[in-house]
Amino acid sequence: MRQIPLSDSANQSLSIMLGGQACVINLYTAGCYGMFCDLYVSDVLLLGGVVCQNLNRMVRDAWLGFAGDLVFQDTQGAADPASPGLGTRFLLWYLEAADVAALP
Repeated sequence: MRQIPLSDSANQSLSIMLGGQACVINLYTAGCYGMFCDLYVSDVLLLGGVVCQNLNRMVRDAWLGFAGDLVFQDTQGAADPASPGLGTRFLLWYLEAADVAALP
């Protein structure tokens, strides 16, 4: 499991290597509807407009071809991620394939 560094900004994009995969993660808010995530792997959209929720994995399906998964964690309760608090209260984790395999 690896923490993905975030700035405390409601809308951001970051490029990062995760499990040997060249990834771009876009996080953005849509009014009062919460935060959403797009995930690109090698410049191909894998996930688009997935809602970000506390402890709810975002990729979930192995057939998508992503090695691992992404999940937000609220370190102070059970709220869904928001700014302010990204990168401090709300952490984004990359779960490696072995981490996902160990989940019930």
